Amino acid sequence: MIIDLNAMEWKENPGFKGGEGAFLNKLYDDGRNKMMKGLLKAGSSIGYHKHEGSCEIIFIIEGTGKLIDDGEEFEVRKGQVLYCPEGHSHSLISTTEDIVFYSAVPAN
Repeated sequence: MIIDLNAMEWKENPGFKGGEGAFLNKLYDDGRNKMMKGLLKAGSSIGYHKHEGSCEIIFIIEGTGKLIDDGEEFEVRKGQVLYCPEGHSHSLISTTEDIVFYSAVPAN
């Protein structure tokens, strides 16, 4: 199966998970697994949230920003992979430039 996220329309998600600013995504969801291309505009964030019943893997494709991982802050940049295991919490913040990423939330 090929899932062409690039062919999908961007969807706006204001206040995603309690975040601020502009977050857009292209999402494939089969009811068990989610795959997404995300665009987090400069100065925006995905709110701090806990993964219960799933984990999340995020591949940073463009940009720099911050990750809050279980309350600890880290700088993130293009080429890094972020992992949030089930039962843990995280937030992604785009500080001075847009962040583009791919994300997978597999079913447990």
